[in-house]
Amino acid sequence: MASENPLLSPTTLPYGLPDYSAIRPEHYLPAFEQAFAAHKAEIANITRVRSMPTFENTMIPLETSGKLLGDVARTFYTVSSADATDDIQAIEETLAPLMSAHQDSIQLDAQLYWRIKTLHDQLDALDLDPEQRYLVERHFREMSHAGAGLDDAAKERVTAINERLSTLTTTFEKNLLADTNDLAVVFDSAEDLDGLTEGELSATAQAAADRGLEDKWVVSLTLFTGHPHLSSLTNRASRKRIMDASRARGSRGNAHDNSAVLREIVRLRAERAALLGYDTHAAYITSDETAGSPEAVHDLLRRLAVPAADNARREQAALQAIIDTEAEPFELDAHDWAFYTEKVRQAEYDLDTAALRPWFEAERVLQDGVFRAATELYGVTFTERTDLAGYHPDTRVFELHNADGSALGLFVLDLYTRDSKRGGAWMNSIVLQSRLRGTDPIVVNNLNVSKPAAGQPTLLTLDEVTTLFHEFGHALHGLFATVTYPHFAGTNVFRDFVEFPSQVNEMWIYWPEILANYAKHIETGEPLPADVVEKLTASEAFNQGFATSEYLAASWIDQAWHSLDAAAASAEDLDVAAFEASALADIGLDNPAVPTRYSSTYFAHVFSGGYSAGYYSYIWSEVLDADTVEWFRSNGGLTRDNGDRFRQRLLGVGGSKDPLEAYRDFRGRDAEIEPLLKRRGLAA
Repeated sequence: MASENPLLSPTTLPYGLPDYSAIRPEHYLPAFEQAFAAHKAEIANITRVRSMPTFENTMIPLETSGKLLGDVARTFYTVSSADATDDIQAIEETLAPLMSAHQDSIQLDAQLYWRIKTLHDQLDALDLDPEQRYLVERHFREMSHAGAGLDDAAKERVTAINERLSTLTTTFEKNLLADTNDLAVVFDSAEDLDGLTEGELSATAQAAADRGLEDKWVVSLTLFTGHPHLSSLTNRASRKRIMDASRARGSRGNAHDNSAVLREIVRLRAERAALLGYDTHAAYITSDETAGSPEAVHDLLRRLAVPAADNARREQAALQAIIDTEAEPFELDAHDWAFYTEKVRQAEYDLDTAALRPWFEAERVLQDGVFRAATELYGVTFTERTDLAGYHPDTRVFELHNADGSALGLFVLDLYTRDSKRGGAWMNSIVLQSRLRGTDPIVVNNLNVSKPAAGQPTLLTLDEVTTLFHEFGHALHGLFATVTYPHFAGTNVFRDFVEFPSQVNEMWIYWPEILANYAKHIETGEPLPADVVEKLTASEAFNQGFATSEYLAASWIDQAWHSLDAAAASAEDLDVAAFEASALADIGLDNPAVPTRYSSTYFAHVFSGGYSAGYYSYIWSEVLDADTVEWFRSNGGLTRDNGDRFRQRLLGVGGSKDPLEAYRDFRGRDAEIEPLLKRRGLAA
């Protein structure tokens, strides 16, 4: 069997990179079945030990167990998120409840829990180093949190809920992908897309050609509510078509409608929280995050919402004033905001961000910007491995080495959008670093940049440049974490801390040495003019009322759904649109011109991803990020000493230390919120 299934034989490729060229869809389920059985046998070997628990006879074999399952799962889920063909989607639907049941069989195992609890109860008497001690603490906390201490009947119900949730979240994602593809906006004339650059128009023509549409132009939808093209399209009707299509996803009453799916998800999460001893799902989730409670989250969101909404209304008035001077004035709508924002930006700062794309050629941004900043800070170097292939022809593989020449790991980049890729941008791991297992990391960055026609350069928007730097911050976290135990590898940290390193990496976008290195005109090679750089820096707080409001609105919708107790979540008259409207009114973010960044029926982060009751994490982490940027600026900026300190004390510890303790070790104190308020234009 192993000889016939490449997933069941050790790969011969460097760093344990899977041989995707040899893997076919029919290999996955048999490999998972064998991996499940192997993992269960490994756990049974731990729990049948007759002697009292020790770190060596319990924690070490626990950390070495499940390697085959982890390898197969990371190989598969990398593909299912980025190249979800019909075959792959069918496998994922079959796999979801099986994976959930298997995970519960481990997390809720009474004998394993007893062994770990025994160790936890005598921690102070054990001779453990800090990472070993924290390993016991985290396993005990996570198993307790999962319900390992419940009686058998409650465990059985939790397991059933988890299995059903795994199916529902997979269905949500499948529906969203299908409806997003179905709602891609088809234009009959290029004139309808007036305002797009030649490269952007080329990408829409290529998207149409890929769908077999002749003499058409297709605008594919992004994951979030808006769209980059809304800032430049001169045709108001075209802007409205794109915005309406985006906001309709998952709510049209068709086969891809997510309303009933998300209501059941909310109900089951609330029921599970009650079984586990919590009033709400939000209370359950935040109890094991740095926030600690939903009240702490709500306090922060409400504190920010009032000034953000006020700023958005002032911005709205400025946009309306421009519209009122036109020959045929109208009331500003959501699909107009980005277009007129660019007019205000040009008027106030003489800055047209759409016109900057020729300075942001993707390869130069990657090599001379993203990679260069990492080299300057951390001494790492990058070599493209054209002899290694990823899971799709668009992927590229790079090998990293440390400053001393030692091998670090592999970085895989998947830049372009396609119908089989879910929306948004993300980082994931294919191989986890672990000294115990002797493995080095392989991480992937996925974006959704429109692919131009053959021979045309890929020119990025400023937002896409930001996304590339952001996701590479996650990649660095995954690559630099150097731990003994795989449980702590890479970005395995609290959800409301994981965005912090990625946000910090965004600071190098405008750093003078880095910007001058990568922002060069695609045709002339001329650097971005100094006055434009000054305007970009001066306008950093521009439109932050809108940006902060749309993000906070989404965060509040997430909190509102998951702050329902089991009885409220089960109400038969729970209407999705009405509930969302009520939640936004409650926090004062119900401005029709400023829609939420994600509406419920296409809110993949919380209904098919890992951010349920946790979308607040971005702003929570940004408190740390803004404070860290201040530290870098006051300590010399882009230097190896600063980079080494950040790597060693924060990125390098992975999840092997309490994250706020790691932050204090790096910063010398707790984070202060004032830098965030200043950045977002929310300071008094």
